[in-house]
Amino acid sequence: MNVMKNQHDELVPMRIQNRWRVCIDYRKLNQATREDHFPLPFIHQVLEKLAKKSHYYFLDGFFGYMQIHIAPEDQHKTTFTCLFGTFAYSRMPFGLCNAPSTLQHCMISIFSDLLQDCMEVFMDDFM
Repeated sequence: MNVMKNQHDELVPMRIQNRWRVCIDYRKLNQATREDHFPLPFIHQVLEKLAKKSHYYFLDGFFGYMQIHIAPEDQHKTTFTCLFGTFAYSRMPFGLCNAPSTLQHCMISIFSDLLQDCMEVFMDDFM
């Protein structure tokens, strides 16, 4: 990871990408998917709670989406073809319409004992 200065002299961490990244258009699948309406927190509310604390830290749950398994009977729905062959995801890729709410629901279930008391969760970010 590199740290770069922006136009306001703020230091911004930048990830170095030196590998292939797959980008798949799931618009048709998303249109056919019944949406999960699990509520996502508003980031400004999370930050307001943090502002009242004397100490805090941020952790990025890198590859958070990829920790959630797709049911075997649904994996074929994520199939894509590229130069190297035809593949289907066995874990939840970024881009599915229910991915954010599924991840948020999972994180809240895992950390329910710590939430509000000493921890906040915003999708794959832990504060």
